[in-house]
Amino acid sequence: MKNSVLTKLASRIDDATRHGKAIQQLTLTYKLDIDDGYEIQRLAVARRLLRGEHTIGTKLGFTSRAKMQQMGLDQIICGRLTSGMLVDDGGTLPLAGLIHPRAEPEIALLMKHDLSGPVTLPGAMAAVEAVACAIEIIDSRYQNFKFTLPDVIADNTSCCRLVLGGWQRPDSDFGNLGMMLQFNGRPVGIGSSAAIMGHPARALVAISQLLGAQGRKVKAGSVVMLGSPMAAQPLAPGMHVLAEVERLGRAEFTVR
Repeated sequence: MKNSVLTKLASRIDDATRHGKAIQQLTLTYKLDIDDGYEIQRLAVARRLLRGEHTIGTKLGFTSRAKMQQMGLDQIICGRLTSGMLVDDGGTLPLAGLIHPRAEPEIALLMKHDLSGPVTLPGAMAAVEAVACAIEIIDSRYQNFKFTLPDVIADNTSCCRLVLGGWQRPDSDFGNLGMMLQFNGRPVGIGSSAAIMGHPARALVAISQLLGAQGRKVKAGSVVMLGSPMAAQPLAPGMHVLAEVERLGRAEFTVR
């Protein structure tokens, strides 16, 4: 695909994000492959950086069977996190300008060393500074929340906002911890961190390999969102959203 076309599609994605207007899937008009999707993602996020945001990390998508089944896809993908996506823990999320907002509980890592390419599980964990309970708010820019793999990659894996709970030392094993999402004190999702690739640290191994293949790396000081063990749930005004991860604490926000 010509770079001029990919640049035009990146502008289309970015405009949909900024204005909260759903667009038609790109692949209904253009024949895109996964590499095209990642280049559109890079170009669209670059527009955010030109507006003053900065990169803070990486997120993974479809790291659990529940998420693959919810979206009808079967391949792990990654997106880019920027400073403009952060919502304070205990803060407020305005829904104005969002299209299909949904929340899901996750585990986040803070990196102390760079990581790139093939790495062992112990090697990946040795690069981790801290771990936290987190919430990701996703929001596809496509009509009816429908997309192919290149579409969702181009759309930065539907990333919208994230909430980070308090950072904890990564000393204890977090491979099989209970996770819960509550809306207004009512559980809407219960699962285990083991549903994230059998152990969330395997998702870190996967993102190191994926970025390495793209000539990129997981950078020291960056945040890595490892994906969710459960399907994302739609948000509505007035909700109090709380995620809890056994032994790792909680993260929360209010919707308005």
